[in-house]
Amino acid sequence: MPLAEKTEMTETMTNDFLGQHETGVLSLAESDEPYAIPISYGFDSSEQTFFMRLVSTPESEKRQYLASSPRARLVVYEESDSGATYESVVAVGSLEEIQPEELTVDHIEQYGDAKRPLFEIWGNSKQDLNIRLYKLDPEKLSGRRTEIDRDET
Repeated sequence: MPLAEKTEMTETMTNDFLGQHETGVLSLAESDEPYAIPISYGFDSSEQTFFMRLVSTPESEKRQYLASSPRARLVVYEESDSGATYESVVAVGSLEEIQPEELTVDHIEQYGDAKRPLFEIWGNSKQDLNIRLYKLDPEKLSGRRTEIDRDET
């Protein structure tokens, strides 16, 4: 059986990892009901803050969850092609909506880094879409790296 070596990522390793990625899974909770969605993000490593542009339709679950000011957990992960290395970062906190009149130049730069992934395809007309800007300033940010030594038995 291969042995796995797990290590906690340093702040520098975590920042580098998050800066090299642009998508993750955002989980929201309301009462006992979880909701998880793939999202894209921008990351400010100096402030360790995530920036997201979230799009929803009038009848969407996403809009209902966001309206409740839910607790949030963002997971960003990667597995190497060989499966020998796995890295993940988890951010926990509350989402804060940024109103357009509160936008700063720094905000705009960070939202520009939040790419629009291919899975964000909408069948609704543009006027039916609710596009809101959010930031996640995590209370807890942790990363883990696992390496599997396949040569050990």
